[in-house]
Amino acid sequence: MSCKENEKLTTSTNGLELIKHFEGFKATAYFCPAHKPTIGYGHTGNDVTEADVNVKTITQAEAEALLRADLKIAENGVKSHCNVPLTQCQFDALVSFTYNLGAGNLKSSTLLKMLNASDFTGAEAQFPRWCKSGGKTVDGLLRRRHAEAALFAGNDNWHSFLAPQTQN
Repeated sequence: MSCKENEKLTTSTNGLELIKHFEGFKATAYFCPAHKPTIGYGHTGNDVTEADVNVKTITQAEAEALLRADLKIAENGVKSHCNVPLTQCQFDALVSFTYNLGAGNLKSSTLLKMLNASDFTGAEAQFPRWCKSGGKTVDGLLRRRHAEAALFAGNDNWHSFLAPQTQN
C-alpha cells in the first residue's frame, strides 16, 4: 500500500546532484562493480550489452535523458513501497538508494520496514549498512550511504560526503 501524499514528489535538484556525483558520467560503456554493462550516469538495461563495453559511447545530453527515465523507475519504486508521508529530503535519499540498488532491495530492506513503522531514526541508521560489493566494504558506497542518510535526515551537511572520487 503506497501513500497518496508521496505521489506528487519528484527528485529535486539535491537528489539529482547526489545521484550524478556518485554515479559519475562515463561516455563509454563499461562494467560496473556488479559486472553489469553500464553507461552514462549508471544506466543499465537491455540497450547496454556486454558487446557495447569499451565500444558504445553516448553524449552527456543522452546520458541525462537516460538518467531522467531511470529516475522515474526509482521514484515509482519508492512511491509504491513507502506507506508513510515523506519529506522531499527523505524522498530524494530513498530515490538515490533505489536508483543504485533497485526497488527489490528497497522492498526487502529493514530500512523500509523501519520507515513504514514511522521509525525515521532507525531507517536513517540503516543506510550505511548497504555499502558492500562482493562482501567487501566499498568506500564510495559508504560515502554515498552517509550522504543519503544525512539528506534523509534533512541535514545540509550531506554535501560534505561529496568528496572527490577515488578508484576502488
